[in-house]
Amino acid sequence: MFGFLKDKVKNAISSISSKFDKEAEVVETKEEKKLLEVEEEKRVVKEESKKEEKTPEIKPVQQETKKKEKDVFVEKEKAAEPKDQEIKEEKKGFFAKVAEVVTTKKISDSQFDQLFWDLEVELLENNVAFEVIDKIKTDLKTKLVDMPLKRGQVEKIIEDSLRESISEILDFPTFDLLEKIQEKKPYVIVFIGVNGSGKTTSIAKVAHMLKKNKLSSVLVAADTFRAASIQQLEEQGTRVGVKVIKHDYGSDPAAVAFDGVKYAQQKGIDVVLIDTAGRQHSNTNLMDEMKKIIRICKPDLKIYIGEMIAGNDCIDQIKDFDSAVHIDGVILSKAEIDEKGGTAISVSYVTKKPIYFLGVGQELDDLRAFDKEELLKKIFS
Repeated sequence: MFGFLKDKVKNAISSISSKFDKEAEVVETKEEKKLLEVEEEKRVVKEESKKEEKTPEIKPVQQETKKKEKDVFVEKEKAAEPKDQEIKEEKKGFFAKVAEVVTTKKISDSQFDQLFWDLEVELLENNVAFEVIDKIKTDLKTKLVDMPLKRGQVEKIIEDSLRESISEILDFPTFDLLEKIQEKKPYVIVFIGVNGSGKTTSIAKVAHMLKKNKLSSVLVAADTFRAASIQQLEEQGTRVGVKVIKHDYGSDPAAVAFDGVKYAQQKGIDVVLIDTAGRQHSNTNLMDEMKKIIRICKPDLKIYIGEMIAGNDCIDQIKDFDSAVHIDGVILSKAEIDEKGGTAISVSYVTKKPIYFLGVGQELDDLRAFDKEELLKKIFS
């Protein structure tokens, strides 16, 4: 889980660095050759100048002219640097120039696009959304394009930039559900999502977590459409040891949810957990029904439950649900079987909603609070 930068993407980063170093080496060779040619020309000129000084056939006028030119040259040299360090500084200047050319190179816009392509492909294959890739590319571009870079430095720059971009994407205020619940009684939570996303199991895990922390809850079977949905929630209620409020199949889901809230108020129960029918974001009738539940129950928290393994499909679904009912946060299920990890980053960036929990198994205790630092550590360690 979350190891996608350890293998394929990390290999892509190494590939980019290698390409850069090879290009830099070609440039270095050319520049070194130019500098050496310039130095050779200077040496030849000096040798010829010495020969001319020793030649006796030079006429007095010519000799005087040469002497004046030489004197002017010497005066300029004296003004530029101390006489006793002339040879030392000349050598130092030459090697400093060579060192600068040998160790640095600038990447142009077009070169950057070519180098970034390998990384872009790997990010896409690891369920990172286009919007996130654009952000990563923009952030990285400011650190690489037209900047003097040393060979062997590019890989670290890319990794540092990726870490910084991902950290910024996941930078949400700390969310403590147990603390939020203390604000109101009963505290009402509605769970929404598509079919098969692990919604019912996730609700049971939340109820179990509340029970372990001495908080009472009631489950509400507001999914009156899908066959066996009520029985499944009842099984989870029995498993956790909490009551389930239900009506018959075909009943108005909003009415069931309303009864669940009323029951909690009468019995002094801390939290109401409302299960809704899984629905596709394109099903207008069911989306309207969900809006009705929200309008009547006035939940304190609306949590979307999606699968980590759904990739970009999960992103599209969340955007549509958020547009319809304005979700507050996300639980990502089946994180234990996701080997890519891009979904978590993409969900946070595209929806601007925090991830509250990760489902990491089928047991009741397999619900972990989302931790940004833990994710970064697993990605980049």
